[in-house]
Amino acid sequence: MKKINWGSGIALALVFFIGFILYFVIKISTDSKYDNDLVVEDYYKYELEYQHRIDKLNNAKNLAQNITIRKVANGVFVDFPKDIEQEKIKGTIYLYRPSNKVLDVTLPIILTKHTQFISNEVLIGGRWNIHVNWSVEDEDYFFLHSLNN
Repeated sequence: MKKINWGSGIALALVFFIGFILYFVIKISTDSKYDNDLVVEDYYKYELEYQHRIDKLNNAKNLAQNITIRKVANGVFVDFPKDIEQEKIKGTIYLYRPSNKVLDVTLPIILTKHTQFISNEVLIGGRWNIHVNWSVEDEDYFFLHSLNN
């Protein structure tokens, strides 16, 4: 039986190590469960609109009362300012899940007594970023909130 010398042992170890690394690189790049997505699909367009978003955030901060988020046992209440007529409030609520884009949801604003309820069926456990893009007549507003459900 032939003994393996140092040089052959090191060469074999390198070959096995490189094979091991290549196996995982190929597995991760071909398996859809390891998809690495961007935070936003159209990143450059999103960044070009950044100043407009800042202006809407400042508009919301200048309100006498801004949107508030109330967490309850079976979901979340999004409360809009009571000094604005609820019929004039239009927009969307975007629920962004950083860990899985499949769970992202966009909801139209449909208010009942200046409040919109979002159930835990939509907000499964984990971290959520809530983006409320809303307007009253010709004035646009934007609200951001992070939530751990």
